[in-house]
Amino acid sequence: MRRAVLVFSCALSGVSILLTAVFIHLAVYWGFSERVRQDTASRARLIAAVSELYGDAETYCKELASRAATDARITLIAPDGAVIFDSGGGEALMENHFSRPEIRGAFERGEGESARYSETLGKRTYYYAVLLESGCVLRTAVTASSALASLAGIIPLTIAVAAAVFILAALAGRSVTDKIIAPVNAIDPENPESGGVYSELDPLLARIRAQNEKIAGQMAELRANRLEFSAIAEHMSEGLIVLGLDARIIYVNSGALSLLRARPGDYTGGGVFLLSRDEAFRRSSELALGGESSELVIPAGDRSVQLIANPVSDGGEVSGAVLVLLDVTERFERERLRREFSANVSHELKTPLTVISGYAEILSNGVARPEDAPRFARSIYAEAQRLIELVGDIMMLSRLDEGEASETRESAELLTLAKNAAETLSEKAAARGITIETSGESAELIGIPHVLSEIAFNLIDNAVKYNKDGGRVRVVVEKTRGAAVLTVEDTGIGIPPGEQSRVFERFYRVEKSRGGAVAGTGLGLSIVKHGAMLHGAKIDVRSDGVSGTAVTVSFPLQQA
Repeated sequence: MRRAVLVFSCALSGVSILLTAVFIHLAVYWGFSERVRQDTASRARLIAAVSELYGDAETYCKELASRAATDARITLIAPDGAVIFDSGGGEALMENHFSRPEIRGAFERGEGESARYSETLGKRTYYYAVLLESGCVLRTAVTASSALASLAGIIPLTIAVAAAVFILAALAGRSVTDKIIAPVNAIDPENPESGGVYSELDPLLARIRAQNEKIAGQMAELRANRLEFSAIAEHMSEGLIVLGLDARIIYVNSGALSLLRARPGDYTGGGVFLLSRDEAFRRSSELALGGESSELVIPAGDRSVQLIANPVSDGGEVSGAVLVLLDVTERFERERLRREFSANVSHELKTPLTVISGYAEILSNGVARPEDAPRFARSIYAEAQRLIELVGDIMMLSRLDEGEASETRESAELLTLAKNAAETLSEKAAARGITIETSGESAELIGIPHVLSEIAFNLIDNAVKYNKDGGRVRVVVEKTRGAAVLTVEDTGIGIPPGEQSRVFERFYRVEKSRGGAVAGTGLGLSIVKHGAMLHGAKIDVRSDGVSGTAVTVSFPLQQA
């Protein structure tokens, strides 16, 4: 307000000074112009009168011009408008002057005058013409340069005076403004009626006090409601976002920030797309603000988040939206695993059952030749063993999925378990000329012995299965950096780098091992992974993808 009043007073002073200066200069200019006009008329009448007495107007004008007796321009015009004489010279080249306003006026009324810009003189010129008894017209012309020169001389002084007056007016305006505004600035918004202010403001101050009391009550109620709402929302595991009609955030809890992988901070007042730029998230928010409910699942990093967006209506008009976020990653993952497991189990069971059913049908129908019966029986036995092995692995995985937390943990010696597993597989390895070497140091663990034994057995069994005839399997147990490390290394077919992260998935087998030459359920390494997780161990796979694989399992020695 102070600035506005000061600017207005300064602007008013400046405009007033400027208009005053302009009007003064115009008055001066008009005064000079009138004097020039009167002087021109007087000179014309005087020269005309003298020329009449002289008897020869042309001769007198020439004599007057030759003696420079006057600074006025003298022109003598014939009755037909032709220029007889001009004191400026060049009358022979001058055009006919009959149509000039002052000449026509002289012919019609005896005297005529006009003021115009003269191209001959290059200045504004005042003309006065008098009709002589001879029928000719005598015209005198005086330029206004003297008036303009006079004005030009006083302009600097006018500017200096105007600047001084403006500065004084601005200083006075500032002082007056400060005195007017000071009492208004001294008003206490919390207690507006406490100070002595202008009586004209008393009704306004009374309304401010009443409004303050009303606002204070509403703010106290809002703070209580907000604290209650925040206490409830911040303890929710679900995410909650409240939006205004302009898609700006009114409230967002920490659960929503965590689910959307947004950085912690105060997002109040910001756009909702600061939280996520996912297209589905954007579209769902826009639909809710447009009055439509929606429900969908959006990705958030490595998580799957269910978004439920509903509009908020007030009197039939949409005033905002509420977005609820639920973490459904585990549900989706379990559903995916269930589908994959069902599909894989069906596939793995179908092949041996088909073989058993086919051979059994041949034998039961008596179609088989006596010499083929033992071979069919061996095939039925092998496929049945494969089914038993598959069912056993599935049951083991099921127990590991449940964590086997209820089982008692006890001391187990890792090197002994590895040697026992190698001994069990030695006959199978010898059949293909594969050598199993076991070495290392004793390493005591607190864990579930049969699960640790399954880990060692499946690693060595895989090393034998996917080895080359005449190859070698090396099993090493050692202690390093507070961990017991089991390493199984083979000289087999290797695992391509792009598939090393997937070999621990259930039923997943590397493409080049899927042929009939290598039999297996595809669950061995999955059992190793879940057993390692149960013991807090880490698994590392190293292979160049061409020859040889080394799998390392590091068990922490400090087990509760």
